[in-house]
Amino acid sequence: MFFLVGPTAVGKSQIAVEVALRCDAEILGADAFQVYAGLDLLTAKPEAALRAKVRHHLIGEIPLAEKFDAARYRQLALERAREIEVRKKRVLVVGGTGLYVRALTQGLSDLPEANPELRRELEALTLAQLQKKYASLDPAGMERIDRQNRRRLVRAVEVSLLAGAPFSSLRADWSADAAPRIAAAGVVLEREREDLYARIDARVRRMFAQGVIDEVRAAGEPSPTAAQAIGYAEINGLLREEMTLDQCVATIQQRTRRYAKRQLTWFRGGNIIPRLNLTNTPYSEGARSKVADIIAQRILSGSGGAEEEVS
Repeated sequence: MFFLVGPTAVGKSQIAVEVALRCDAEILGADAFQVYAGLDLLTAKPEAALRAKVRHHLIGEIPLAEKFDAARYRQLALERAREIEVRKKRVLVVGGTGLYVRALTQGLSDLPEANPELRRELEALTLAQLQKKYASLDPAGMERIDRQNRRRLVRAVEVSLLAGAPFSSLRADWSADAAPRIAAAGVVLEREREDLYARIDARVRRMFAQGVIDEVRAAGEPSPTAAQAIGYAEINGLLREEMTLDQCVATIQQRTRRYAKRQLTWFRGGNIIPRLNLTNTPYSEGARSKVADIIAQRILSGSGGAEEEVS
């Protein structure tokens, strides 16, 4: 099992397909929102032409109305990985959800179950009050969490209070006894922040040009988990005429940039997977082919390699 991970908009999808073709691999998605069926534009799923070249798993498979979490992801991902290996193919895990990658490689620690009374108290707090409370309980976790995501903040505060320990420390304390660990051989794709942010802004504009508003309008009622996809709430606000189109685009761009920053922090923090910086790589078929060659050589040789830039 080889991991090709990195922040949103870094350029994983196309490179992953080229790597998979070189290594006789199938792609196993590791994205909390691309796993859902529908909202293809909003969640930036790999295009149909790419998925036709290489078999993809856990991309567009879960009904939008269903809840989905890291535990279920781990279960399904391990099942798919075994199926791929039975076919004598390599498994290439591709995505940007660090929690899913860690759940797959290191298992899941036991967390306290929801407490209805405490949950009601926390859900009555304002977003600012939740942020302040969580920052006092878990300063390290506050640096990583999506501060605009009420559901995650409520759960993080709840676990911190019930467990008597910071939520982030529990999330990091994956139980070695609960499940066998998987060696995290792979590559983190990254770009310099200015480069990555420019790509994010351009992708959001392209998403609107391709019809994401109509996609969200037709999506129906998603699960609370799926509804956390960046842009879903903003576009619904646009449809309710609570903001202008320009405000909607700008807000989604800003939220996506913040998310990418957290992804970079996650993959850099305590991660032994080497990094490959694509900032100076021309965005051309030849350049992608060169990057794919480098990564494929690492897979075929069984080597992680060292951090480097591609030019």
